[in-house]
Amino acid sequence: MAGRATIEDIDKDTLANVLLFTGQEHKAWEKAANPFNKYSTVRKEMRMQKLSPSYGFAKTMAQENPSSTIGLIVNAKGGTSIEAWKPGGLLYSEAISQTKKALKTGGVLKGIIWHQGEANSSRYKKYTPQIIALIQALRTDLNQLNLPVVVGQLSSDKPLRNNFNKMILELPNHINNVAVVTTEGLSTIDKTHFDSKSQRILGQRYANEMLKLLAKK
Repeated sequence: MAGRATIEDIDKDTLANVLLFTGQEHKAWEKAANPFNKYSTVRKEMRMQKLSPSYGFAKTMAQENPSSTIGLIVNAKGGTSIEAWKPGGLLYSEAISQTKKALKTGGVLKGIIWHQGEANSSRYKKYTPQIIALIQALRTDLNQLNLPVVVGQLSSDKPLRNNFNKMILELPNHINNVAVVTTEGLSTIDKTHFDSKSQRILGQRYANEMLKLLAKK
């Protein structure tokens, strides 16, 4: 998710021990600051890059790992279907490319967080095999066949999404080392995009589930 919530004053700090991959040769990493999707090679215009779950995720991960440096590779594009992320396509290839570039500078890939599905909510019955195929492809191409992956529910503001949200909860029963975060109690700006407070909470939920997966390893 690129994120469409307002970056409020509380979100304008740089996070201790958290770096953001820039993809630039002269300075591959910088202190992570919003908007986190600014260096995506596939993003929409800069004015649309706002607050996403990445901020709350990174902040919580850093608090739980104070002696580690955490690197984020963010290469999202808002408003896309899962079909647009099919292995071999532009969005998928760019995500793999940016990740491999980042890994060449050092560090170890620890996991992936994924939040997408609005465009597929009315076709939820087809989604499970699609997301499984995507996760398997990412793990294969990044040479980590058990890489932890956390995915999330959509906003429940519209009844159309209820079936999607029920379906996604079952994903860990179909593929190993995958967790799901709920969006229970979260609110939106426009019945689709989460507001700033909810983005922070959603990010924390992603971190909590990722920490559980990492503890299993």
